[in-house]
Amino acid sequence: MSNIYESAEATLGFISSPCLTKVELRVACRGISDRDALSKPDPCVVLKMQSHGQWFEVDRTEVIRSSSGPIFSKIFLVDYYFEEVQRLRFELHDISSGNNGLRDADFLGAMECTLGQIVSQRKLTKALLKQGNTAGKSSITVTAEELSGNDDYVELSFSARKLDDKDFFSKSDPFLEIFRVNDDGTESLVHRTETVMNNLSPVWKSFKVSLNTLCSGNHDRELKVAIDFTASNGDPRNSCSLHYIHPYQPNEYLKALVAVGEICQDYDSDKMFPAFGFGALIPPDFKVSHDFAVNFDEDNPECAGIQGVVEAYQNCLPKIQLYGPTNIAPIIQKVASSASEEMHTKEAMEYFILLILTDGVITDMADTREAIVHASHLPMSVIIVGVGNADFTDMQILDGDDGILRSPKGEPVLRDIVQFVPFKDFKHASPAALAKSVLAEVPNQVVDYYNAKGIKPKCTLDYESTRTFSP
Repeated sequence: MSNIYESAEATLGFISSPCLTKVELRVACRGISDRDALSKPDPCVVLKMQSHGQWFEVDRTEVIRSSSGPIFSKIFLVDYYFEEVQRLRFELHDISSGNNGLRDADFLGAMECTLGQIVSQRKLTKALLKQGNTAGKSSITVTAEELSGNDDYVELSFSARKLDDKDFFSKSDPFLEIFRVNDDGTESLVHRTETVMNNLSPVWKSFKVSLNTLCSGNHDRELKVAIDFTASNGDPRNSCSLHYIHPYQPNEYLKALVAVGEICQDYDSDKMFPAFGFGALIPPDFKVSHDFAVNFDEDNPECAGIQGVVEAYQNCLPKIQLYGPTNIAPIIQKVASSASEEMHTKEAMEYFILLILTDGVITDMADTREAIVHASHLPMSVIIVGVGNADFTDMQILDGDDGILRSPKGEPVLRDIVQFVPFKDFKHASPAALAKSVLAEVPNQVVDYYNAKGIKPKCTLDYESTRTFSP
C-alpha cells in the first residue's frame, strides 16, 4: 500500500492557520570527517523546510572553525503546527575561511525528518546521508523545546576564575555549555555561551531561558483506531462499497486513516497502534462484536505503524461478515478503561486519542452520550470521521459545538473531547487539509486536561557542573 502514502505525501503542504506554538531547535554534530590530514572542517548547518515539494532555506547556524564535533549556539525558532506534517532538512556544509558562502562550500551530508518527530522525541539523532549513503560515521542531533505563549523566563549569568592556561605561551579560550539532565539520565543542551578569547577569568553574557526549557518530560499521545464494519457500508467485493479495496486507489476509510495517522504516529513513542472493529460477525463462531481486534489477536491488538493498521484492515475484510448495528459506546468504554488506568498512575503522562471511522447513524446514542460524559474526565479525546453520505446529525450532537453534550441523566461533559468531521467535505482536498480539521481541537483538549488535573511536565533544574571548553 505504499501508493497510499505516496498519494498522501505528494499533496501535503503548508496550510495557512494560526500558529499553535513556537519551537526552539538546537543542533549538534558528531564524527565529521576531517578535510585533510592537516585541518578539521569549519561546519555550518542550514535548515530547510519543504513546501509544495520544494525545499526553502529557513535559517542557518554560525560557522564553527576547526571542529569535527560542533555544538552550535544558534537556535532555530520555527512555527509548529501539531496537525500538519512539516518536513525539515538539515544540511551540513564545510565553509572554509575566505570562500564565498555556500556556493564554494563542501557539502558534508544531510538529514531529513518531520518537525513532529523532533518535538515528540525531544531529542532526535540520525546519521548524515550523502548521495543516499551514510557520510562516514557523522551524525546530527536536534533537540526541541516547545514555547507556550505565556512562558516564564529566567535570566542566567555565569563567570569563572583562575582557569588553567592552555600552555606556557597562551591562555584558554573558554566557552560554557549548560545541560539539562533528563529523567532517563541523558543530557539535553540548554545553552552554549560565546567563546571568550585568551581569558582565564571569563564573564559570559547573560541570557534568558524559558522555564519550559528547563523542564523534562512530555505527554505521550497514543492513537487507537476503530473501524465501522456494519452492513450499511456495502459488500466489500462490490466497487460501490465504502470498504471496496481498489488496486490503485485507496477507499475513504484508508484515506482518512493515513491522513490522520501520519500526523499522530510522530507522537506515539512505540509506533504501535491498537486497531479495533465494530458491527461485524467475526470468526470462528461469527457472533456480532463491537470491539474486536482487527488483527484478530485480542491479547495484542497493536499494529506496527499506520501501515500495519492498513494491512490488518485489508486482511480482516475477507474474513468477516459485515453486519450491525452501529454501536460505538463499547469501543469508547474500552479506551476509557485504559485511560482510567493511566489516570491513576503516578506519572499520568499518557493521553489517548480514539479515531472512529464510521459511515452511519449511531444506534446506541444514549449509551454513547453516557460513555463520552464519563470519558471527559479522563486523559482521552474522541475523533469521529464520517465516511459516505449518511445523515450525521447524531455525530454533530456528540461534537458539542452547538451546545453542551449531556448524558441521558442530564450530567454535562466536564470538557469537550469530541471532534466530528464529515469526510465528504474533504473529498477533493489534500490529506493535510483533512488532518488539520480532524486534529484542530486535540492540542487544546490535551492542555485542558492536564491543566485541570494540575499535572505539568516534570522539572529537573539540576545542571551538570559548569564546564569550560577550548575550541
